Amino acid sequence: MTYDADILIVGGGLNGPALALALAKAGLNVTIVDALPRDTRAQAGFDGRSYALALASVRVLDGIGLWPNVADHAQPMLKIVASDGRAGEGAAPFFLQFDHAEIEEGPMGHMLEDRYLRPALIAAMDEAGITQLSGETVVAQEVGLQGVTVTLASGRDLRARLLVGCDGRDSGTAQRAGIRRTGWDYGQTGLVCAIEHEVPHEGTAHQFFMPPGPLAILPLPGNRSSIVWSESTARAAEIHAMDDAAYLDVLRPRFGNFLGDISLAGKRYAYPLKLTIANQFIAPRLALVGDAAHGLHPIAGQGFNFGLRDIAALAEVLADAARRGEDIASPLVLSRYQQWRRFDTTVMAIGTDSVNRLFSNDNPLLRGVRDLGLGLVGALPGLRRACIREAAGLTGDLPRLMRGLPI
Repeated sequence: MTYDADILIVGGGLNGPALALALAKAGLNVTIVDALPRDTRAQAGFDGRSYALALASVRVLDGIGLWPNVADHAQPMLKIVASDGRAGEGAAPFFLQFDHAEIEEGPMGHMLEDRYLRPALIAAMDEAGITQLSGETVVAQEVGLQGVTVTLASGRDLRARLLVGCDGRDSGTAQRAGIRRTGWDYGQTGLVCAIEHEVPHEGTAHQFFMPPGPLAILPLPGNRSSIVWSESTARAAEIHAMDDAAYLDVLRPRFGNFLGDISLAGKRYAYPLKLTIANQFIAPRLALVGDAAHGLHPIAGQGFNFGLRDIAALAEVLADAARRGEDIASPLVLSRYQQWRRFDTTVMAIGTDSVNRLFSNDNPLLRGVRDLGLGLVGALPGLRRACIREAAGLTGDLPRLMRGLPI
């Protein structure tokens, strides 16, 4: 069988290009199929979207050669403050604070805006010589003993040893492989925007646990912050339909005045919040990565970070298999990837789901218990330090890229 590439990646968002760069670093030939036109991906206008990158995720971007091109645009996260509260009342007296000074590795993470990350990914793929088929969609896939064939909407067939789905929570790659999903709707919607404020944030990220859902305030360069604001689905629809002035009137009592007056900077977005996990991360000659494998509640900011964990693990498994002369798409090879990632994903899914259910309510008894819990964790240095390392992505069985090592 002749191949157009060793690995064919479906999906050109963030995970697909990052995986392509990691695999190219390992000497594997990669083709990426992206449904969006290249010009759309490359648009660099500020629209408020940004990503919270844990320290281990920054190491991955550095390992694939991307971080030096975007580091000057990133905002270090030096502190994280979590507290309970209600709109208009401010934070509860008990709160939890993480300070990067308690670990040796540096900032717990960085905030990076979409307008810098996406163009950098495209430029890096060009430099690496990765084949990019933009404005193309996969309409069929067929697995054989020696490879997989996909058919594009344009009528073209492509053959590869392995197919990787990086095509989101409604992954067509997974559906065509017969992979089912488990999950549920939280009855919440995430309202996302960027704001400008009068008072410097000093690199501090805030997580306010409100009865309808958490409100995250994440520092961006300058006097700007990214907002990820969870509300009940019905209320979020009302808020999202408001004009900018009314939208800010609803946000201000939830936000408080600790950063002075606020104003919108960029577009506003709304995303339904669901838990959705693929029942298998692999199938014959196929692997799933990122949201195609798992979609978690954003309460811990682990969406893109967990995608990068998948990328680091899969790239390492495939690179090691290729060096040993194994078939990179054999069931034995792919099962190593699934075993590595499924347990970690399940633990995080249970954790984010439990925290969201515990904090997204106004039950007086639960409020008292969780506020005391936040205060207790903050008062125990060993436990607090362990939580800081978890937030930085430094715990667990980390792939080499996440430890700052080459594949």
